[in-house]
Amino acid sequence: MGNIKHLGQYIPLTEEVLYVFLCFMKTIKKAVIPVAGLGTRFLPITKTIPKEMLPIVDKPNLLYIIEEAVSAGIEDIVLIQGRNKYSIEDFFDVSYELEDRLLKDNKSALLDKIKHLKSLCNIISIRQKQALGLGHAVFCAKPVVGDNPFALLLGDEIMYTEPNTPTVTQQLITHSQKNNISTVATMQVPDSDVSKYGIIKTETINDNRFKILDVIEKPDLKTAPSNFALPGRYVFSSAIFEDLKNTKPSKNGEIQLTDAMVMLAKSKGLEAITFQGTRYDAGDKFGFLHANIEFALRHPEVKEQLKKYIISKSKELI
Repeated sequence: MGNIKHLGQYIPLTEEVLYVFLCFMKTIKKAVIPVAGLGTRFLPITKTIPKEMLPIVDKPNLLYIIEEAVSAGIEDIVLIQGRNKYSIEDFFDVSYELEDRLLKDNKSALLDKIKHLKSLCNIISIRQKQALGLGHAVFCAKPVVGDNPFALLLGDEIMYTEPNTPTVTQQLITHSQKNNISTVATMQVPDSDVSKYGIIKTETINDNRFKILDVIEKPDLKTAPSNFALPGRYVFSSAIFEDLKNTKPSKNGEIQLTDAMVMLAKSKGLEAITFQGTRYDAGDKFGFLHANIEFALRHPEVKEQLKKYIISKSKELI
């Protein structure tokens, strides 16, 4: 089929190379966010309130994640939901009684915040009928995503970037479209945390760019190929769906996204980049509290009060 010039080099134009080039010529406008988890680490509150709706100051966890995606140019958000998560859909829907009351009370600033939720993006909900793992949840998005490249953002992870700087999702989209390759975020974690994450084996391209050779789900420290972890931000070509379709269930009966990523890495290629930003694990009790404190210290309404309280309280703890 001839050769094609890419990043200053001529490479054979095979069908797989052509597929990847055509895929990432499309603008990435869709994102998938799995929200089907039971939230057992936050019981009993998550018995009736989805963990994605737990507040970070005055906004639910999920809204921070959606705003990150929207800031990166995403227009369609595909939520992969489980049972009893109706409050998520309601949150982004019309609330006539509330809006009418705010209007009558001349609370225009609050009314604008409510209306803003409806105009953020298109929210598309898909039910994951069986709890068969993250890989299965992502595969459930195929009818909406089709053959388009897409972003995947995990609902437990909140990423903060400074104002007027690209979000982590935007950083991944920029890299994937510039280099015509599926790209995931990675970060180094302490040895004590390796067993909590998917861990990648890599070949270094430069200081913050890596070719992925293998991915191992939650290995122990002895078998981990590195301490580079996957913190829940990805941009994939639609080829991942075929790999997920061919992924065999693990011992616990779940379809692991990491297994499909290994197949994608070997066929179409997969890269990882370190990112600029701060990551919070909102799926963990301490991480959730950590996020609340730091976002509150940035919040114009409460930051000064909280700062004074922390300074005062710290004196008691020393």
